[in-house]
Amino acid sequence: MILYLHFGAPQPEPVYRRLLDMVGEFTPVAQALPPDAALADVSGSTRYFDRDAAGLAALIRMRAAALHGLDVTVGIGPNPLLARLAAHRGEPGAVRTVPDDPEAVTRFLAGLPAAALPGVGPATARTLASYGLRTADRIAATPLLTLQRILGAASGRELRDRAAGIEPSRVTAGAPPRTVEAEHRFAQDEFDAVRREAALTHLTEQLGARLRDGRQTCRVLTLTVQYADRTGQASITRSRTLSEATAHTPQLRATAHALHGALALQRARVRSLALRAGDLGDAASASRQLTFGPDEDRACRIEAAADRARARFGAGAVRPASTAGMR
Repeated sequence: MILYLHFGAPQPEPVYRRLLDMVGEFTPVAQALPPDAALADVSGSTRYFDRDAAGLAALIRMRAAALHGLDVTVGIGPNPLLARLAAHRGEPGAVRTVPDDPEAVTRFLAGLPAAALPGVGPATARTLASYGLRTADRIAATPLLTLQRILGAASGRELRDRAAGIEPSRVTAGAPPRTVEAEHRFAQDEFDAVRREAALTHLTEQLGARLRDGRQTCRVLTLTVQYADRTGQASITRSRTLSEATAHTPQLRATAHALHGALALQRARVRSLALRAGDLGDAASASRQLTFGPDEDRACRIEAAADRARARFGAGAVRPASTAGMR
């Protein structure tokens, strides 16, 4: 069985590494999903610890609470997809299990909103809803050719499998992180769009530097805005696929500011901003390199010099003037 462990919020890297080490005490087959989750295959651990998957999940929750003060949510299922869906289907701070039984899987997926399935964003959910396909069970019952006409051949087949609880992927021990994330929390609710944009500039500086240090590029940038409303805290997330894989801060910054501007949050009380670089790849094997004009070439030389200064004098040695004082 697979455990999907959600730590409740993005964790600082040192804390996240300690959490992974803790999970590794129960199984060597653990996969990082930074900054706030992990997968663990405990199929070979139940006999050793003389506990079922739920018992191991309870131990991990107790250990995380005692050592880190975290109320971990755990989903248990026969594959990573079902474990993740179980974790997110209900209140946080609990253990929820989908048994490895076809009838139990069917009951669990009945009524699950289409938007809860991985890969179904707001636009796809609206498209599906226009055909009356609002839940996983209705999607699973739809002929494959119909879904492929609506979404395309590959996307239609993938969605139908997910709606039926089918996922071929396995937990991969030691797999590289799928994302890189940076977050800025304001000292108080922030109304000023200029200050929010300065914070975004700071976050893109961090992301770009971390990607270049790891010799990685990203194809997808995701912005999450957490704000306060009359009912408490809420958040909104938007993603954009870049025209080409990059680790260059100017491209990341332009995309992040475009995502922020499209949200039209003029009167919002923003509490935090988080940027996530996804669909990571090896910079050395990027499919296409940028063709630099004079301005772009100069910007990249400045960026490389700034990276060298940060490596020698620390992460805060070089930064845009608008981000002075931010951490």
